[in-house]
Amino acid sequence: MKKLNCMKKWTALVVLFFGMTTAFSQEQPAPKNPFWSKVRFGGGLGLSFGNNYTDIMIAPGAVYEFNQYFSLGFGLQGSYVKQKNFFESYIYGASMIVLGHPIPEIQLSAELEQLRVNTTYEDNLGSFKDNFWNTGLFLGAGYRTNNVTFGLRYNVLHNNNRNVYSEAWMPFVRVYF
Repeated sequence: MKKLNCMKKWTALVVLFFGMTTAFSQEQPAPKNPFWSKVRFGGGLGLSFGNNYTDIMIAPGAVYEFNQYFSLGFGLQGSYVKQKNFFESYIYGASMIVLGHPIPEIQLSAELEQLRVNTTYEDNLGSFKDNFWNTGLFLGAGYRTNNVTFGLRYNVLHNNNRNVYSEAWMPFVRVYF
């Protein structure tokens, strides 16, 4: 009798298990998270070589599109720049960007960028290091077509004496997928 009750319990358990497995396998897949459907990834890559000169840059980024008019994003940047027998520089940091689209073809932007600059200069007398933080606040406007924007931005915090960039005005190309 005990064996029969035990057998009934195991049979019921197995039927219940396979029944639940079959029932759950018939469920529809969970819908995609709506947050990730509004995130666009992009950034920039740069590579240039010249007469004893090397410049390598990578800047991945992502923006979240709140609606068709407004986006907010964050990015990272790292670069290596060297002029043989003159200087070597490592630059890294982060940025935050706000994008506005008053109409689909126009993109307005405000970007806050914080970079750490570590530079070693070399000359006939030896070498010295110049390490500093560089803050940039760029206001820009561009023409947008699909995922690509071409434009011009201005660094309102530009300092001619101590800056990563030689000019306050900078052209840009942004791509977000």
